[in-house]
Amino acid sequence: MKKMIVLFTILLIFATDNLVNAKPPEPKEIKPYAEDWYVTPEDIIRDIIFPAIDKRVIKEYGGKEASGFGWQQRRIVNIVYNNNHSYDISLRIQVPDSNNNPFEYTEDLVKVRVSPSCDSPKLDVVTALR
Repeated sequence: MKKMIVLFTILLIFATDNLVNAKPPEPKEIKPYAEDWYVTPEDIIRDIIFPAIDKRVIKEYGGKEASGFGWQQRRIVNIVYNNNHSYDISLRIQVPDSNNNPFEYTEDLVKVRVSPSCDSPKLDVVTALR
């Protein structure tokens, strides 16, 4: 019995010694938020052409309440490269029905031309609805 108590005491001393000398975990390096993003080429294209399409949809289909908040991008249908270094992008959108029925949409095809500007690093975006 005395041997068990002595053995238990020795183990307790070593265990507490390890706890006292334990090193705290090193803090993780905080990565910038952008490194964790997964972005597809389609996301980049939509970010470029979204403002021009938004203005045109509001102009074509009425006020901001009817079309501006309700229209939805569906998918990119076609991308064509032109000889003048511009791209013609076709995408489908859904716009709220003109009868003001909730959850009923009309589908439309939007064609957008994206061309690099000669004078600035920005892109020129011109849209045309059909």
